[in-house]
Amino acid sequence: MTNTDNPLTRSLMPIARLIALIAGYMLLGLTLLITAEVVMRSAFNFSLQGSDEYGGYVLAILAAFGFSYALLERAHTRVEIIVERVGTGPQVILNLISCWCVALMAAFIAWRSGAALSESLEFGSLSGTPLMTPLWMPQLLWAAGLVVFGITSTLIAVHATLLAMKNQRSLNRFYGIKTLDEIIEEERIEISDNSEAFR
Repeated sequence: MTNTDNPLTRSLMPIARLIALIAGYMLLGLTLLITAEVVMRSAFNFSLQGSDEYGGYVLAILAAFGFSYALLERAHTRVEIIVERVGTGPQVILNLISCWCVALMAAFIAWRSGAALSESLEFGSLSGTPLMTPLWMPQLLWAAGLVVFGITSTLIAVHATLLAMKNQRSLNRFYGIKTLDEIIEEERIEISDNSEAFR
């Protein structure tokens, strides 16, 4: 059984991958913009104005949308020292608590991001830079990413709760810490896929 056997992950991962791909292209665009800024400053003593400001917006949006992908991939940092040394029952409890803590935190962050967006719209807030960017524009995408994270983490927490009552081993497999065997298998599959792509 691998994490791809998780029906929730199978349902949500295509959307998360698409968002991650878009985010990757946004990061590539930001890299090109910063490169152009550095070259123009050093060669022509000219600045594009705003690359640092928009870079900050892009990174905030990338992080917000990336949280969901990382959660589905079980890539968020976990403290393994205790979980690895206890039995299946305690692992179920710890993994379930972990899922609900992430869901509650994500819901809180999404709520507060909505409040920040609402304030910016109400007061017509502008960035304190020469570009005077209306803050609701980047905040809208940032808040959307956090709402997606909130929904994803809540679905995971509910699914984990159902598994805790029906199939505890699946809960630990789907939402626990990745084992070394799983990491090796994922790398093997990725290498195999890349080899096929180059043939």
